[in-house]
Amino acid sequence: MESGPAIFTGAVFALFGAGLLVWTATRLKRREPVAHGVNPVASATLAGAAGVVALILAAWCLTRV
Repeated sequence: MESGPAIFTGAVFALFGAGLLVWTATRLKRREPVAHGVNPVASATLAGAAGVVALILAAWCLTRV
């Protein structure tokens, strides 16, 4: 019964991380700002790092099943 929350949490982290990375890559490819009013390099780096961290957390949660 304890694997249910781990699967749900892992799926949420995976969807969020993948979505954030795809969105960031799309914005960069179109040469649009990732965040308005912020240094473009810093915002892209921070968004990419957050996406990767979310995917790492998803993998960790799914290995606890």
